[in-house]
Amino acid sequence: MKVIQIKLAVLLLLSLFVFSTKASNSSKVNLFIGTSGDNGQVSPGATVPFGMVNVCPDSHPRTHVGYDYSIDRVSGISVNRVSGVGCSGAGGNLSIKPANQDMELMKIRSSEKAFPGYYETLFNNGVKAELTATGNVALERFLFSKSSEAVVSINFGASFEKIIDEQHTMISNNEIEGYLISQNVCGRGKYKLFFHFKSNFPFNITQNKNRKAVLVFDNKNKPVELRIAVSSVGIDEARAENKLIATKSFSQVKKEAARLWEDKLSKITVQGNPEEQTLFYTSLYRVYQSPANVSSHNGKYLATDGQIKSTNNIPYYSSWSLWDTYRTKFPLLVITEPKAMSHMAQSLVRLYQSGKVNWSTDSEATPSVRTEHAVLLLLDAHRKGIKGIDFEACYPQLCKEASELAMGSPDQKLESSTDLWALSQIAKIIGKQADAEKYQTQSEILFSETWKKEFMTIDPTFVKMGGNGLYQGTRWQYRWAVPQYLHKMIEWCGKDSLRAQLTQFFDLHLFNQGNEPDIHVPYLFNKLELPEKTSETVFALLTQEIIHKYGGNAEFKTPYVGRAFKNSPEGYMPEMDEDDGTMGAWYVFSSMGLYPLTIGEPEYELSSPLFDQITIKTENGKTFRIKTVNRKKLTDPVKEIRLNGKNINTRSIKHKDITSGSMLEFLY
Repeated sequence: MKVIQIKLAVLLLLSLFVFSTKASNSSKVNLFIGTSGDNGQVSPGATVPFGMVNVCPDSHPRTHVGYDYSIDRVSGISVNRVSGVGCSGAGGNLSIKPANQDMELMKIRSSEKAFPGYYETLFNNGVKAELTATGNVALERFLFSKSSEAVVSINFGASFEKIIDEQHTMISNNEIEGYLISQNVCGRGKYKLFFHFKSNFPFNITQNKNRKAVLVFDNKNKPVELRIAVSSVGIDEARAENKLIATKSFSQVKKEAARLWEDKLSKITVQGNPEEQTLFYTSLYRVYQSPANVSSHNGKYLATDGQIKSTNNIPYYSSWSLWDTYRTKFPLLVITEPKAMSHMAQSLVRLYQSGKVNWSTDSEATPSVRTEHAVLLLLDAHRKGIKGIDFEACYPQLCKEASELAMGSPDQKLESSTDLWALSQIAKIIGKQADAEKYQTQSEILFSETWKKEFMTIDPTFVKMGGNGLYQGTRWQYRWAVPQYLHKMIEWCGKDSLRAQLTQFFDLHLFNQGNEPDIHVPYLFNKLELPEKTSETVFALLTQEIIHKYGGNAEFKTPYVGRAFKNSPEGYMPEMDEDDGTMGAWYVFSSMGLYPLTIGEPEYELSSPLFDQITIKTENGKTFRIKTVNRKKLTDPVKEIRLNGKNINTRSIKHKDITSGSMLEFLY
């Protein structure tokens, strides 16, 4: 009996050891993917999911996001940025340099470490920097060498775009507070942040002019810790954010940030080779960079009409780049974060009520970009079961927006036809049948006239980037931009003809993974009854070297030959912005074998998954599993697909199949 008990105890200990040593999903994230040059425009900064703060060194010269892995010279460490967007980015505020202003500060690249919620590096002056964050507070810890003076330079006027105004006041010998107003991405609109700066040691200010100050600490060789809290509501709220974590050590905040990240990254579990897992979880991490929860601790937020309003216990989110993210990122959050997605959708309703415009307004709560196609996001969320979206509350504003849709170029007309289609569906949902018919008719006419005139008859000009005023795309690429009306394209051209043309599109390397207008196009093969072509094309984009003729704005002089996604600082193909989680979500969806082809329809196209086993934990406690059966190699063709043990004849599933907890099997 004792022998049996001993054996059981040993087995228990072994199982506990295996469980305790199992790698966390956070440990599979490589934050340096996409941080070098124009290959993603993302940063390894310390942040938490949906936080206002992303604290990170800014390279000199900098990129859109501030940080560039390939550049060692550093201008300082700023507290915020927007991930992977164009123009000059936005943020870069309250820059801290652990050195005198005139010193050339260099990061020691070999010393850099980063994982979700934490970043560290060693500088050429011997200072070690460690960074972590809460949603509203950047924590910066500096260990100065014994031989050096503990000096910190602050640039209160630092900004990636133009700084409009800034004021700061020394409150005590370890506190400074104030505010800043800066332009937003592409110089469109502006945002205002209040801040409260607090250090763990007293300092003397030796310089304080031109929006810059130099602080000297008597730290006695102990780490100098700075806590910079931000709020869009007021200085009192910023000060309170620091007070809320006053009893927490740097290490405790760091652990809490890590815990928050592991919670998010554990919503999906995949089994596959380590390289692919790293790309998967890094892509999933990028999805959680925005929007930012800008609610204050006391339940207030800054609305875009400039008024401070009550959240009414519903967190308010800001920082949008919807022209990209509505396509993949928010559909993914609908699955993994339905509660947060409800709050985000309700935030958009409030945004409409307080004066939404297509780009940033003059009263943003944090760096932001643009909000076109919010109507599609709201429809998609509602049809997939997201609660709390009050269409009636913002319907007049939705209609006003529809009357002002851009019609200047063929791509704008196509995109406007999708917005009108979405509004027609919303009108139907709230019982406005006459409006539903009106907007549906407008949508169909706009699409038909535009597509027949500009995209139906293929000619040599179709390969030209920007031809006929198109934005960051060719006629070939925009030709497929409205999957809602694929049935009309089939009616006008014939299914066989469209199949041949879509095949030609990929065979001639006319597809561009580096920008958003055509990233959904591989999944059109499913709708044209060529599902094996969807799987082949997606697999190549995920794992193989491909030929790319186009960059973000023009045709490459020499085509790029290489992988679109790879585990390196040059993680994305050249000129491919990650675009605030858009490309990350594309990778996550595609590698799982699911894709939201038509935003606003509660279904997903299927392709052969990259991983053999995938588990998605839904917020209602259900589990959706994807499994491959009898696959010998990744390129094996799919013979059957079973949902809960029953063969399905289509290459799509409904959203309810995921949320109800199902087993999806691919048989080879």
